[in-house]
Amino acid sequence: MAQNRLADVMKNRGNFTVSLPVTLAALSTHAQNLHSQVKQFIDTHIVPFEPEFLKWSNDQKTKWTIHPHMERLKAKAKSEGLWNLFLTKDYDPSCQYGAGLTNVEYAFIAQEMGRSLIASEVFNCSAPDTGNMEVLVRYGSEQQKQQWLKPLLNGEIRSCFAMTEPAVASSDATNIRSSIRRQGNEYVINGHKWWTSGAMDPRCKICIFMGKTSADGSAPVHKQQSMILIPMDSPGVKILRPLTVFGYDDAPHGHAEVLFEDVRVPVSNILLGEGRGFEIAQGRLGGGRIHHCIRTLGAAERALQLMIDRVQERVAFGQRLVDQSSIQQDIAKSRIDIELCRLLVLKAAHVIDVIGNKAAAPDVAMIKAAVPVLACKVVDRAIQAHGALGVSQDTALSHLYAGLRTLRIADGPDEVHLRTVAKLEILSRNMAKL
Repeated sequence: MAQNRLADVMKNRGNFTVSLPVTLAALSTHAQNLHSQVKQFIDTHIVPFEPEFLKWSNDQKTKWTIHPHMERLKAKAKSEGLWNLFLTKDYDPSCQYGAGLTNVEYAFIAQEMGRSLIASEVFNCSAPDTGNMEVLVRYGSEQQKQQWLKPLLNGEIRSCFAMTEPAVASSDATNIRSSIRRQGNEYVINGHKWWTSGAMDPRCKICIFMGKTSADGSAPVHKQQSMILIPMDSPGVKILRPLTVFGYDDAPHGHAEVLFEDVRVPVSNILLGEGRGFEIAQGRLGGGRIHHCIRTLGAAERALQLMIDRVQERVAFGQRLVDQSSIQQDIAKSRIDIELCRLLVLKAAHVIDVIGNKAAAPDVAMIKAAVPVLACKVVDRAIQAHGALGVSQDTALSHLYAGLRTLRIADGPDEVHLRTVAKLEILSRNMAKL
């Protein structure tokens, strides 16, 4: 983050006063009703389906296909108006696409989705589609919206986002080597990407690809990168393999290593224009990062609930586990960690609602660095209380832990966000001396 941008962030925050709704009762009636509907839908229709879905996605014969009941659940959620809730007012002020929620309102609802491994997809609120749809809403041309945004909003197709590269430290996106070269009325794309989440999904039809349009490096360092739309059936797009996260391949969604060799797309597929990649990334990642953290709260809540249920059922050394002081401390610490994270996330959402994504940079950086770490601790305590069961496939805990641990790297590693927070703190202190 450049020094002048840091100064702009601090200036915009100077007169900001927090008046934060921290309970569901403080939300609008509309948001409370949606929250109630989503919670009931998850408990009634999604949680009971999870074992069957996981069995399907772990079977070698079916794992890279779509369970038909998932599509039925999505159709039911859509028919009940529980659809595209992630598109908040800052992205969609006219409520053309979403439900007209604020980020704070969506936070309460997305937390419920985070309790389940599959709920977000049912409501068309799962990554990377959410971030990609936000990009198309904010930066896409009318033609791009008609061709790709509309079917994504309708849940007819899915998408992926290709940014990370195996050959460079992708936490610094200026390292990206993939090339986007213009030849007449086409762009020619070459690059080697991995951790392209969603690319394995048979429904994935479009990829947002980040590469360099300034091949000679003559443009300013943050104006060399661009984003472009690549249909997944384009000649030259080669999926090399699925990648696993601690052994989980997250089928049928998947995380792919993908090769792009002389892929040609029309010039009209560029997003916003050449050299605008970082600008788009900042707009995309703010919302994406906060959505990850919100869902993480739901995962931590589920882990704590599983832990409490488990320790009341088991006896060791002549005493119920729940009566052991160490277990009681773990329960208490977990509740404290969840509440600390909740307040941080709600504040970040509130800052975005009131003064915008850019001004919320320090808040988003703080939650991205803090929430997955604390949530991992909660899940780890729950695993410990379950014993061997906790690390097996017979409970959601190991899968939850794998996902949360990955978040400490995804969308920027902890160190990048801590660096941002430190720079802003130092700048704030120095500005106060003036």
